[in-house]
Amino acid sequence: MEAEARRRKTRQLALVLDAVLASGTEHPSADGIFARVRAVLPTISLGSSARRRGQCRSPRGPPRDGTRSRALRPLPRLRGGRDMTLPDVIPVFPLPNVVFFPQIVLPLHIFEPRYREMVRDAARGPRLIGMALLREGWQQDYHGAPPIYATGTVGEMVRMEELPDGRFNIVLRGLREFVVQRDFARRSYREAVVVWREPITGVLPPGLRKSITALVRLYIERLGQEAGDEGPLGAAADDETFVNFFAHHLDVAPLEKQALLEAPTLAERAARLRDVLEFRLEELRMPPGVTVRRTH
Repeated sequence: MEAEARRRKTRQLALVLDAVLASGTEHPSADGIFARVRAVLPTISLGSSARRRGQCRSPRGPPRDGTRSRALRPLPRLRGGRDMTLPDVIPVFPLPNVVFFPQIVLPLHIFEPRYREMVRDAARGPRLIGMALLREGWQQDYHGAPPIYATGTVGEMVRMEELPDGRFNIVLRGLREFVVQRDFARRSYREAVVVWREPITGVLPPGLRKSITALVRLYIERLGQEAGDEGPLGAAADDETFVNFFAHHLDVAPLEKQALLEAPTLAERAARLRDVLEFRLEELRMPPGVTVRRTH
């Protein structure tokens, strides 16, 4: 059962990689990737094409009720991109299983009343929503303000769809990493005073990108899928997008991804990603029931 679920997830990853390669652009859109993947895998959802839908909802909420979705409405892009002046106070949407990275697209289904209010306020304002990972034990105070990891990523809301019952489907595009300084309680949803991390741009050390590409291909093949003839993402993306894409999409624990997000430099994030991939491959080599111990 678990092996079959893993194979499905890995096939989705392989198809997303192929779609990104075929896009020929540095930052392909969520809709573009979704359209290409759905032609091969008709049952995939928009959430699966960028992050599996089950990991993009509020932790305690009802399942989708079958309301038929309309097309997501594109919103005007913010001026200035990553060089824009960002506010000191942002809305924060905490989840227990999503770690968001800059340059990545993230579909979300919003149904809790407080977060519906958040989406409406964001749509009327700068269209920014911060994503943060909930800490262990969040269930005890979920409807209040459970503890979160301080480092997160703010996303620009680039698409929005309001459903007839007031729920929303939205798409965020990762802009910039932040560190929470303190909570700012004035609305039903969470807000925080933040400081902005410097963008971790740059060029990876020689051979590191090639090493990660080889490990990703081996990981996909080890799970019984074909990785394709070209290296993942090929030359279509810069090093930051390359690293963040795999940090976001690979099927590893949220705490592992949080450690990747908190890396101080792009080279360190890439090195940690390589270590995670090597560890996952070592786990796959071991017989069932045997635990692999970390050595780094």
